[in-house]
Amino acid sequence: MKTLFELNPALDRASLAKRFAETGRVQVRDVLTPETAREVLTVLTKGTPWGMATGAGDENRQSFRMEEVQTPQGQQRVNAAAMEAQQNTARGEYGFRFAHYPILTAIQENWDPGSAHEILLEHINAPDFIQLARDITGIDGLIKADGQATLFAPNHYLGRHIDSHVAEGWEVAYVLNFAPPDWHPDWGGYLMFLDDDGDVIEGFRPRFNALNLFKVPQSHLVSYVPPFAPIGRIAVTGWLRTQ
Repeated sequence: MKTLFELNPALDRASLAKRFAETGRVQVRDVLTPETAREVLTVLTKGTPWGMATGAGDENRQSFRMEEVQTPQGQQRVNAAAMEAQQNTARGEYGFRFAHYPILTAIQENWDPGSAHEILLEHINAPDFIQLARDITGIDGLIKADGQATLFAPNHYLGRHIDSHVAEGWEVAYVLNFAPPDWHPDWGGYLMFLDDDGDVIEGFRPRFNALNLFKVPQSHLVSYVPPFAPIGRIAVTGWLRTQ
């Protein structure tokens, strides 16, 4: 597993930092070496026990493990939660639905000790990656990251929100993308940033081996993935924290 996570040594950190300072967000393309990016993709596509995350408002968030999703009773609960999220979104309120594997929770609850996902999160918390985040964001107080594997498949989305949990030490959100290189704009799954009038001021296409970093709170969403899109927009996502 020594090659699971190696940063691209050719990254122009100064120009990336300038871009982040101007807008509070940046996409770092080719963030990992090609070999390790392919290895992480293998872990995510072939070794992830995908469950489901749903939300209908900030207070009603649910996470279903794969074992539960695969039972008839569990599928009924997932469908009911997804419908509630959809109804919330139809009213213009916050909602979301996407497949996920909560890596940090899995570690804390000892789901699969020593797994490749656990090692992956260790690498994201290792000095090399944390220092890259500090260099780009200019936030020297960043000390750790949480994380989950996410998969946006057809009919999945993440509604508009701002990530306001700054009291928990959230400073910067990250999205480490491993989408197919030929991801088409018609397939959705874009990370979009909005102004106060709801206009899209910038959007990042799902890409393979690309790291999105953005300061929180900041209004954003992941656009709806339509039924004809492939599976899917895979990433590791979370927050870089000062505590």
